[in-house]
Amino acid sequence: MVPTISSTVLLLIVLLPMCASAIVGIFGTAAGGNLLSRRWAHGLTIAAVSASLLLSLLVLWQVIQGARYNQTVYEWMVIGDFRMEIGFMIDGLTALMMCVVTSVSLMVHIYSIGYMHEDASYNRFFAYIALFTFAMLMLVMGNNLLQLFMGWEGVGLASYLLIGFWFDKPGAIFANKKAFLVNRVADLGFIVGIGLVAASTGTLNYVEIFARIDKLLAIMPGMGWPVVVVATVCLFIGAMGKSAQFPLHVWLPDSMNGPTPSSALIHAATMVTAGIFMVSRLSPLFELSDFTLNMILLVGAATAFFMGLMGTIQYDIKRVVAYSTLSQLGYMVMGLGASAYQASVFHLFTHAFFKALLFLAAGSVIMGMHHNQDMRYMGGVRKYMPITHLTWLAGTLALIGMPFFSGFYSKDGLILALHASQQPMAKVALWAALASVVVTAFYSLRSYFRVFWGEERYDQNPDAHHHDDHHDAHHSSKPHESPLVVTVPLVLLAVASVGFGFFTMGPLMFGSFFADAIHIDAARHPVMQHLAADFHGPMAMTVHGLVTAPFWLMVLGVGLAAALYLANNSIAERLRAFFTPIVRVLDNKYYLDWFYENVVAYSTRKVGTVLWQLVDLKWMWFIDEGMTRTLRHLGLAVYDVFERLMLWLTDNVLTGVTRFFGELFWKGGDEGVIEKQFVNASWQGIGALAERVRRMQTGYLYHYALVMIAGLLAMMTWFVWLY
Repeated sequence: MVPTISSTVLLLIVLLPMCASAIVGIFGTAAGGNLLSRRWAHGLTIAAVSASLLLSLLVLWQVIQGARYNQTVYEWMVIGDFRMEIGFMIDGLTALMMCVVTSVSLMVHIYSIGYMHEDASYNRFFAYIALFTFAMLMLVMGNNLLQLFMGWEGVGLASYLLIGFWFDKPGAIFANKKAFLVNRVADLGFIVGIGLVAASTGTLNYVEIFARIDKLLAIMPGMGWPVVVVATVCLFIGAMGKSAQFPLHVWLPDSMNGPTPSSALIHAATMVTAGIFMVSRLSPLFELSDFTLNMILLVGAATAFFMGLMGTIQYDIKRVVAYSTLSQLGYMVMGLGASAYQASVFHLFTHAFFKALLFLAAGSVIMGMHHNQDMRYMGGVRKYMPITHLTWLAGTLALIGMPFFSGFYSKDGLILALHASQQPMAKVALWAALASVVVTAFYSLRSYFRVFWGEERYDQNPDAHHHDDHHDAHHSSKPHESPLVVTVPLVLLAVASVGFGFFTMGPLMFGSFFADAIHIDAARHPVMQHLAADFHGPMAMTVHGLVTAPFWLMVLGVGLAAALYLANNSIAERLRAFFTPIVRVLDNKYYLDWFYENVVAYSTRKVGTVLWQLVDLKWMWFIDEGMTRTLRHLGLAVYDVFERLMLWLTDNVLTGVTRFFGELFWKGGDEGVIEKQFVNASWQGIGALAERVRRMQTGYLYHYALVMIAGLLAMMTWFVWLY
């Protein structure tokens, strides 16, 4: 019997981290009076994320049993037949992403107890990473483009807050503004793509869009291109920003100014994979545009190779891992362009764990090295930090694609997909992927040897506190192992980095797990069919992998790193001096930062200045001075005409009317009524009455006696008649 996915469970998965973030963010910070202690802050957020993880695992088990969910839980707005809703769509792709997000987030939450314990804004950090978890879950669980966009911007907000977490550091503020601006450019394309899809299909719901996909084949007026081509290109531009693809990758290396746990959670394991998830979710649309798929192949190839080269010259331990992230994201993007969406998502899955491991292990090294991040002042750390050393090694072997480690299966799967693809740009991408194998192995083992092997160079560091600014004043010069709250997450992530690939490759890449989530036009893009036909299990793939080009290219990279950084460091320094022009280009990040700052930003400022001078100064002067004077003169003229008109009306109209009514009231009212009827009539009447009354007063006594007798007789008659 197929189980039923509960909407209550889905709401709890999303809302628990949100509520924990709100409670800690309000009551655990100065905004709410610091009512929550540090223990309550990390306790609430860890409990919420743990519950979300357990419920996500429950949903994953139900999905494996065949359960699916696609319903609206809240209707936000209705405009005619167009609906904007909040809902959930649970299938294999969503369930896998939910587990990746919550599991990595939980490891980072636990790890942060140890890493952030000296930070004054400890509670605020936990509120931010819980907020990110909520936004990422909203992104992957939504059943429509509106909710995807809300989650997309939500994780962008969390990234901005965490990169600039130490807001008193100018580098952090510059980095978070840089991330914000670059992603705004990309998100413009993203929202245009969403708008084109919504305008063409009349809906934002995934299922309804796919049902009306024929409408996207219409030709755009004035362009001659189908809507689906323009829409998918715009959507992928959004993915280029969020997933840090060349040339919109420039924000991610600088994001290392944020705390290391946030780098692991957001800028390695989850947020930067949002673009990979989005393209996979909208695979029916991208399958209709070979132009977009070839563009994706080219962008991924450039990112994988050129960003890998950047990792070969870095000395900052976190920046090595950051450029490694960019390169691996390029691999995933190449898989999308080859229509091997399952392979890209599989690499996303394995990469999330071993890259989070490498970032957290780098943070452990930084803690053990008293917050020094420069690998030139490390060496021999394995003797002092054995757990960190072994977990770092596990993550490194997974990253370079060592057989039996998870990265081997996912990365080789992508390379095989590029080999099988018939897209014009697939061969370019294949060569870039193979070259990147050497580069990845080289920079990964270079950092491993510099940090954990060789001579100890701790006392040569002129400033051990110039990066992660934790104020640890009480330490010896020797490294020390991190506490259990840090090493336990490392061990758990190391186990995942070793075993997940071998046991999950079959069902994730060639099974039916993504059958109803990812849709491929097999007739035009039969890549996954070819791979499935040649797949005979992970063990057979492992054995066969030992004689393939990627394995020996990986061995070549490891050998070069060992020769240059383990056997004889002086050779590496001489080679660096010999290749100074190339190193200068890499040190300047291919001059892209210079181009953006001195060409794009400078030109924008110049245009703004010109517009300010022309519009604000000249036109506003015209408005302030010219128009004001004109209006003043016009007002005076109107006032003069109006004044003359009012004088004429007063003299010739109002005066005559007033005189007429005055005379009327004077003759008729004053003389005719008041004087004659009231004043004169009253005295004349009183005089006549007085004349008559006066005649009654004769002065004779018998007259008065007669009146008195008559009055008495009248009174007596009245009383007799009454009674």
